[in-house]
Amino acid sequence: MDEPLRRRPSARAVLALLTEPGDFVQLPDTPERSVPDGPLSWPGYDASRARAAHRTGEDESVVCGTAPIDGTPAVLIAFEFGFLGGSLGQRTGDRLESAYAHAREHRLPVVALIATGGSRMQEGMVALSQLQRVARQSALTRAAGLPQIAVLRDPTTGGGWATLGAGADVVLALPGAQVGFAGSRVRPADADPAAYTAEAQVAAGAADAVVPADQLRDTLGQWLRLLSAPSAAPAPPPAPLGRTDPPATGWDAVLRARHPDRPRAPRYLDAYFTHRVTVSGDRCGGTDPTGMLCGFGRGAHDGRTIAYAAQTGTATRPAGYRTAARLIRLADRLGIPVLTLVDTPGAANDAEAERQGAGAAIAEVFGAVATARTPITTLVIGEGGSGGALALAAPGNTFATPDSYFSVIAPELAAAILKRSEGDTELTANQLGVRPQDLARLGITRPDAPRGQITDAPP
Repeated sequence: MDEPLRRRPSARAVLALLTEPGDFVQLPDTPERSVPDGPLSWPGYDASRARAAHRTGEDESVVCGTAPIDGTPAVLIAFEFGFLGGSLGQRTGDRLESAYAHAREHRLPVVALIATGGSRMQEGMVALSQLQRVARQSALTRAAGLPQIAVLRDPTTGGGWATLGAGADVVLALPGAQVGFAGSRVRPADADPAAYTAEAQVAAGAADAVVPADQLRDTLGQWLRLLSAPSAAPAPPPAPLGRTDPPATGWDAVLRARHPDRPRAPRYLDAYFTHRVTVSGDRCGGTDPTGMLCGFGRGAHDGRTIAYAAQTGTATRPAGYRTAARLIRLADRLGIPVLTLVDTPGAANDAEAERQGAGAAIAEVFGAVATARTPITTLVIGEGGSGGALALAAPGNTFATPDSYFSVIAPELAAAILKRSEGDTELTANQLGVRPQDLARLGITRPDAPRGQITDAPP
């Protein structure tokens, strides 16, 4: 056997890593097509398949079945790279289509354990067209509200990456796995190999996390439990972690929100959830790990799964908004309520943010919030700077902590727009109605604050 094949766990070995002995039940096989040497009558194709079957003990490049992972039943799709490089052919497509149909019929999540070099050359365009079948099955499963998780093994390239991998709701990867649309034999000669790795895909926002093999079962189990628990009830707003007395003036509210010791999103998330998993990346080449925190969690509030998108007090980048939109759309499909935490002086407004499509990214979040059927709850925990903050706010279900403010724009910028002097910033803040109690009176936020009523105070 080739040395690379010895280093790659077989499909059965990966299944054994994730399931208890005897739990995996293989799905009934589809009838084998009996055309000699395949649809192209490729000389020696049948002999190649026979050798692959003898070497691996499998009769196709994918093994499909059902089993619980850490207690949650799922449909498992495991690629056997030793069988013609895990390539997709017509019979592979038959098995994948059957597996997805079984998942929808029995309301099961799908976990794809991918190791493939792409489409099978010996079947030509017939092999390539299987990607359309896979894409359709994935779309139907997504429309049915069932989660799909991909695990990228070594390698995950070609159409397998572009459908089963990148098309999944959550994308995990094993350390050092080769991942990319272009396989190693078709890349430019001067291509940087580091760009085609699991780690590079996570950094580029195309995958959510790199997970060591010995943590994979626990990680998948946690994801499956969280994503398979829909709920119709809205997320309860977190209790304020900072000051609870109302600010006296608008400028006082601004100073509180900008105070360096004011509690930020990580503290709120730690207090709200007992455990959580992270959604990372906008799937468009970007991440914003310091500006937007997204994921799913379960906490002491009532044990339900709640999705979260939380700004961290910095200017939010376009990738952060796109990641939040992706999170909200996923939660909406799965019927999981969403909590958003608003805390930003505004959207990033530098030239690079404009080149990355800041306006379009913010529009995505506005659209995701506006069309969501799942309930969204918002808590303003700090600065609420203009449309970059409002995009995350749930109309009619937004709360504000006493150490926050929400404004059409930062008071300094509002004064500049109004052609006022710098000394008029405080006056402008007081006139803008940015205090939590002002926002409640205007109908922007709910008057029933998370910890008692925010009573009015004279400006």
